[in-house]
Amino acid sequence: MVNKVRLDLYQQTEYSRGRSGIVILLWWFIQGTLFRFSLHNMYRWRSWLLKKFGAQIGRGVLIRATAKFTYPWKVKIGDHSWIGDNVQFYSLDEIIIGNHCVISQNTYLCTGSHKIDDPSFALSINPIVIKDGAWIASDVFVYPGVTVNEMGVAGARSTVTKDIPYNEIHVGYPAKFLKKRFVEEVMV
Repeated sequence: MVNKVRLDLYQQTEYSRGRSGIVILLWWFIQGTLFRFSLHNMYRWRSWLLKKFGAQIGRGVLIRATAKFTYPWKVKIGDHSWIGDNVQFYSLDEIIIGNHCVISQNTYLCTGSHKIDDPSFALSINPIVIKDGAWIASDVFVYPGVTVNEMGVAGARSTVTKDIPYNEIHVGYPAKFLKKRFVEEVMV
């Protein structure tokens, strides 16, 4: 059996983290101290810190102190959205959260992976978009490149590998259609 993987050839010279190494280290320090140990109801403080590091945060956003942001300058969160405990924003690429969205506890939003068939294990990144009114329930993993459309739901403990259409609930591993979220009224 021949080993075709050559991790010694790995490089990411084409990838940009978007800020200098010193800014990244400063953010990680702030996140691990002032952000992480802020009191429960200090939502505006946490939003302010994220904005200072380039995140776009809307009005009335509630972000729990245990949420983690790899690169906040690659994150946009719309008005009145909620970010639960231990949500991971692995923001190697953009993560866009719409208005009135819920990202529940222990969710992992993953914008980066590696090319499985590349011997040097090259980096692969794609944005994640969660549109208005969507709900990502507890302990969900969202793959790079996924869009959850308006009013879409990813059920608890699901693994979302494909887009979720408007007003649909998807559950499981991998997440599949369960039912419509809201019954649509028929106009006569």
